[in-house]
Amino acid sequence: MEEKIRKVLEEKVNPLLASHYGGAVLTAYENKIAKVRLTGTCGSCPSAQYTIEEIVKSLIQQELPEVQDVMLDTSVSDELLTMARRILRKEID
Repeated sequence: MEEKIRKVLEEKVNPLLASHYGGAVLTAYENKIAKVRLTGTCGSCPSAQYTIEEIVKSLIQQELPEVQDVMLDTSVSDELLTMARRILRKEID
């Protein structure tokens, strides 16, 4: 199921979000619930929850009705944590 969700994100969701310099990635799928993180400018947008509910969830459930819910993953990515550590250690400017 995770591959199917990733395909919907890649083919249906990300082209829409790209116009706002953003995207979406699946971070988990468990108990018929997909957790999705918004990337780029969409990740810090005040309308992120609306984007998940009205765009991402709608498109995923349209293609994959067995997905019961789509939730916004607001956790901090490992990539961002690594970059923050490097900045704090003054390894990068």
